[in-house]
Amino acid sequence: MNFAGIAVGLAAAVLAALPPAAQAQDTAKIFRIGRVSPLSEEAAALSNEAFRRGMRDLGWVEGKNYTMESLFAQGKLDRLPSLAAELVQRRVDLIVVGSSPGALAVKNATRTIPVVTVTTGDPVADGLVQSLARPGSNVTGVTTLAQGLNAKRVQLLKESVSGMTRLAVLTNPGDSYAAAFAKEREEVGRALALKVQVVEASGPSQFEQAFAAATGERAQALSVLSGIVFLTHRQAIVELAASRRLPAIYPERAFVDAGGLMYYGASLSDMWRHVAAHADKILKGAKPADLPVEQPTKFELVINLKTARQLGLKIPQSVLLRADELIE
Repeated sequence: MNFAGIAVGLAAAVLAALPPAAQAQDTAKIFRIGRVSPLSEEAAALSNEAFRRGMRDLGWVEGKNYTMESLFAQGKLDRLPSLAAELVQRRVDLIVVGSSPGALAVKNATRTIPVVTVTTGDPVADGLVQSLARPGSNVTGVTTLAQGLNAKRVQLLKESVSGMTRLAVLTNPGDSYAAAFAKEREEVGRALALKVQVVEASGPSQFEQAFAAATGERAQALSVLSGIVFLTHRQAIVELAASRRLPAIYPERAFVDAGGLMYYGASLSDMWRHVAAHADKILKGAKPADLPVEQPTKFELVINLKTARQLGLKIPQSVLLRADELIE
C-alpha cells in the first residue's frame, strides 16, 4: 500500500473510533432539534433558555452543531397535534417538549423520532412510557410528578397564613391533575386540619365565578393546581387572587414573577438540565427507550414579599428562612 493509501486508512480508523457526536462535528453535521410548546413564545422563554444553557454546559453550540426549530400553540391545546406533525414532516433529529399534552401529541405523530419531555404528571399513567426505569419507547425525559407536591404546597401555605382552616383549590376539570387531587383531597384536609374546597375553571371566562365561589365559602387562602390553561392566563389569576385578598401558592415560578405570592416546586434550571443531558446522550447515539425518566433533584421556594405586604400578610420567619428566593 502506498503512503496516500495508508494515510486514508488511518484517518478512517480514527474517525470510526470517535463517539457519534464527534464524528458528526467532523463531518459538519448540524443536528436539528424541534421544540413544541403549548404556551406562547414569551411564556416558554425561560424554559427554552434553560435548555440552551444546559446544552452549552455540555459543549453544544447553537448554530454550530445544533439548531432549534420552535413552534408554539399559544395556549390552544388543540393545535398541538398539527404542530407535532409539522416537526415530524421537517424530519428533525430530536423533539423537545415541555408538557404532558405536548408529549402525547408528538408520540402520536411519530414512534421513531426521539422525544425528550418535561412532564408534571405521571408519564406511565399518561401512556408516554412503560416505566420510569425503562421507558421502552421513543419518549424519555424528566417528570416532577406534580400531584406529589400538592400536599407540600398546602402545608407551606398553612404555615404562612396564621389561623388558616379553610382552603380553596383551583382546578381545571379537564386536566388529569384535577382527578389526581381528588384522591388526595381528604388526606390533605385531614392531615392539616383544613376544610378543602375545590373550585373549577376550564377557561378564563370561568375564573371570576371560581373565585367568587371560593370567597363565598370564606376560603382564607388558595392553591392553584398545574395546568396549561392556568399558566397561559396566569396574570388574570394572580390579579383575581389580589382583588379577593386571597394568599395563594402556585405550581409554576411564572405566577410569582407575575405578582403571585408563593411558588414551590422543581427548579426550572434543574429540570431542563436533565432534558439537555438526555438530548446530549441521544444525539451521541443512545436510545430513548434505554434512558430512564429522571426526577428533579432540586426544589425551590420563592416568595413575593411585595405581594405579602399588599395582602397585609406577615409570613413567619420559619418559612422565610426556607425560601430560596425572596422578591422585594
